[in-house]
Amino acid sequence: MEKIKGLIDAPFTPFLADGEVNYDIIPAYCEMLVRNGLQGVFVNGSSGEGYMLTEEERMKIAEKWVSLAPDGFKVIVHVGSTCVKMSHRLATHAQQIGAWGFGAMASPFPKAGNVETLVKYCEEIACGAPNLPFYFYHIPALSGVYLPMLPFLQLAAERIPNLAGIKYTFESLYEFNQCLLWAEERYQMLHGQDETILAALALCGEVGGIGGTTNYNGRELVGIIDAWKAGDWQRARELQNFSQAVINIIVRYRGNIVGGKHIMKMIGLDMGGNRTPFQSLTAAEYESMHKELEAIGFFERCNK
Repeated sequence: MEKIKGLIDAPFTPFLADGEVNYDIIPAYCEMLVRNGLQGVFVNGSSGEGYMLTEEERMKIAEKWVSLAPDGFKVIVHVGSTCVKMSHRLATHAQQIGAWGFGAMASPFPKAGNVETLVKYCEEIACGAPNLPFYFYHIPALSGVYLPMLPFLQLAAERIPNLAGIKYTFESLYEFNQCLLWAEERYQMLHGQDETILAALALCGEVGGIGGTTNYNGRELVGIIDAWKAGDWQRARELQNFSQAVINIIVRYRGNIVGGKHIMKMIGLDMGGNRTPFQSLTAAEYESMHKELEAIGFFERCNK
């Protein structure tokens, strides 16, 4: 299977004031991501509030991104849900519309209690789009499923023919590297934590990644990889430290899904608010976050 190079963005789902999806802003959104060096999108995932969307909305969002994607820009569709039947249907739809790939995180309810159960869950979803690469999205902080990924990868390799790898959004770079060493050329481990891109490059060599803060800080994050390739470790460290400073701010404003989404308005693309149970920023919080970002020079360096 073709390997992902560079960084894929996990886009927000834009909403109008009445809470409906704002499909009209997606073309400008796509153009901005391409302009700032992102190689594709992983839609309807955690950043996109996928679990808060209806099945119809998820399909229409995927269709919109696929219709807009320029040559070489990969559209990967997150199809995970608490209903395997719905996930299977979303996977089939992703294949029908011409998506590049698809993936699913573990269901947050009921939680898979062992590796066998998790593989069975993914197996039933992946067969819905047998011609597309399937990525398991490992994000235990949101799914609550803290299972070891090397045994998962080893068992899934026997059961899921279109398994392409894992989007790994967890703190253990040791486990990430162990999976990478076992996978060799067959599977791809996609790094999923923007705050440790440089550490992953240093330990594992060139790896692809899927990020959330790439929505508004993609230029700097892409720059980390470029500087590393050029052997400019001082520049790479500076870019990584700046990116961590941005993350240190958004975590004080309910993280990327809430705080990060509101940054998009600050840089010219109003994504609207968040769906319940997420709580959008108040006007005072918005202003406070803007001042903190100004203080670190964010608006001179962010996506344009």
